[in-house]
Amino acid sequence: MVKFGALALAVAALSASNVDAFAGPRSHAAASGSSARSSALRMSTSSYPTTAEDILWTPSWKTGERDEALGPIGKYCEDLYRVTRRKTRTVNCGPVKFGSDHPIVRQTMATTATADVDGTIEQVMRCADKGFDLVRITVQGKREANAADKIREGLFKKGYDIPLCADMHFQPVVAQLVADAVEKIRINPGNFADGRKDFEEKVYESEADYVQEREYLVEAMLPLVEKCKKLDRCMRIGTNHGSLSSRVLSFYGDTPRGMVESAIEFADICRSQDYHNFVFSMKASNPLVMVQSYRLLAAEMYRMDWDYPLHLGVTEAGEGEDGRMKSAVGIGTLLADGLGDTVRVSLTEDPEFEYEPCNRLAEIATDRLADLNPEAAQRQAAVPTYVDTRDITTFSRRQGALPEKKDTDTIDVSGILNENGSVISAVTPEMLQEENVQYLYQELGCKTAVGMPFKDVATSDSIFLRSVPSSDDAAARTALRRLAEVNMGIIVPAEELEKDPLPNAIALMELKDAIAKDGALPAGAIRLAVTIHGTESEDELKQIKDFDPALVLLRASDEVSNLHASRRVFEILKAADITTSVIHHFQTDTAESDELALQMGMKIGSLLSDGAGDGVLVEQTGDSSPFSVDFVRRTSFSLLQGCRMRNTKTEFVSCPSCGRTLFDLQETTAKIQESTGHLPGVTVAVMGCIVNGPGEMADADFGYVGTLPGKIDLYYGKEVVRKNVPEAEAVDGLVDLIKEYGMWKDLDEEESEVEAVAA
Repeated sequence: MVKFGALALAVAALSASNVDAFAGPRSHAAASGSSARSSALRMSTSSYPTTAEDILWTPSWKTGERDEALGPIGKYCEDLYRVTRRKTRTVNCGPVKFGSDHPIVRQTMATTATADVDGTIEQVMRCADKGFDLVRITVQGKREANAADKIREGLFKKGYDIPLCADMHFQPVVAQLVADAVEKIRINPGNFADGRKDFEEKVYESEADYVQEREYLVEAMLPLVEKCKKLDRCMRIGTNHGSLSSRVLSFYGDTPRGMVESAIEFADICRSQDYHNFVFSMKASNPLVMVQSYRLLAAEMYRMDWDYPLHLGVTEAGEGEDGRMKSAVGIGTLLADGLGDTVRVSLTEDPEFEYEPCNRLAEIATDRLADLNPEAAQRQAAVPTYVDTRDITTFSRRQGALPEKKDTDTIDVSGILNENGSVISAVTPEMLQEENVQYLYQELGCKTAVGMPFKDVATSDSIFLRSVPSSDDAAARTALRRLAEVNMGIIVPAEELEKDPLPNAIALMELKDAIAKDGALPAGAIRLAVTIHGTESEDELKQIKDFDPALVLLRASDEVSNLHASRRVFEILKAADITTSVIHHFQTDTAESDELALQMGMKIGSLLSDGAGDGVLVEQTGDSSPFSVDFVRRTSFSLLQGCRMRNTKTEFVSCPSCGRTLFDLQETTAKIQESTGHLPGVTVAVMGCIVNGPGEMADADFGYVGTLPGKIDLYYGKEVVRKNVPEAEAVDGLVDLIKEYGMWKDLDEEESEVEAVAA
């Protein structure tokens, strides 16, 4: 058992509220009136704790002491069935306030060198004019700290009071210096006091051995906490999945739990000084890890009675639709839970371009809040009662069953879905006409040989037709037959097949119609598929099992909340042991590609990130279809890859650039993507500096990291295998490295032609 110091035990004996500097949460308090007693204690005490021994640390999770003291972990959000913001305290950051009583704060990070005072001032002004509420700048050393003072002064002179946040790594003393100039300090618990990136495994025989090393954390943090408290500065305790300290890695592993415990440890130091003007973040490049970490931290704060705000972000999300999609999956999932008080969308683009997705995510989240939007409240209340049994302390994905082959089948139906996640493309009869069909094959991601299609790694698994070409249209019917012969499902509404049968089609029925017809198929149909809307009764949903459909399309009614109605459906299917694959049928009338990525990430990704769903069908509605089949297909596969389901291309972990970056990140990333973007299952990290080096790219197979101006280190996993490679040779060196480790695949000539046509 961990021992507490004498001062800590004295404070604990007197009890305290959740605001008390020394004590743990209100759950530790033995009686009412504790706040007054703690205030008296503070007045009578000459100083706050100055050593690790005297701090009352949060009881250990690993030994079970926390469960004994506070009970088991419970809720992670205000309401599982109604979108309500988690109640958080107000944290002051200059003129900006974080917390549930205030709008969600939008922020970004400057990409200029902080020592370039004039350039940074100009970029911060552009960000402020765009609409951002806060801008973070890089502070590597005293030179940048002095520059930050000039930047702050220069902005004030130009009439800009937008708060600045200093991004600190490795430099506790410099953090104290820059606190004089800026409104907020971001510290990374993984390297603020322990910056070792050696990944050497330590062995701790006991909890006592682990906590014995807290003293150096206290020595590094206390002066900064005192400075921030004195100047009323804000702090972000920003844990990153890839940069946990070697100490935390050895004790907790590279896990969400390790991230949470690392942050709590630093928060305990802040609280020991009666300093509460801070927020938390739990960033990761993997949206699923990010979501689990934030939820776990929120759950811990609920049981400890802490109310600190959360800053949301997916780190190193990348660029373009992929970066926006990945951010929407992670950030959107948490905002839908009512978690999050400030947001940053990290893109490998100029910071001004981060505003639109950042602002849009905040807008969508605000529109969902039941307290502010009566229509949203009505849709959430309209969802039939259910019990949410999700376990946020772990992740498990529902594995939908693939259709089984029957003796009477003339085609192999097992290929109409993919066990790792399916993409179904909506097409029209016109696309199947003779003059269009070869182009359609390419749009669907097929390879072709002498005009015949066959599936590739990122080919649509099935297609969806609202109507079928006439049986008199021999060319269109031949095209459909050829697609079916290469295991592509042809999904058509049953009423259309009754008018004009199509051999080997999958007949789609509303569940209620399937019940009324007892699942009878139209002539020629080989399998049944059913559409559900989340409004069906539990008994109706249980009847899915009786019909054994090839798949279920889930398209929530406009009358109910898509998130909650879908969660209810999956709860009922789980309880009834129904394993039929469920495909999210997403309809959209947007004409903006960025908006499509954000909508898909928030509305579908928030379910897939919980393991709820087996694929996606995106159908364009309205008078026009602005996106090609190819674009929608690629975007759908990006969603599955962002949700860690199905890899169909190289995964890039790319930092968003900042003042530390030692090369042109956008240009270099584009070159690397062009050279290596065709390698499914391979993850490449592109990092501008060593701060975002081996730790931040923990999930990557290969790394490209700036170390000195014009010099690059290349990594295999977390190991540097080539040092100080000239930048002009580094991309080719990365390709050679991938080949050396047997993970390279040549982009053949035919595939190059297809890529060129698609582009």
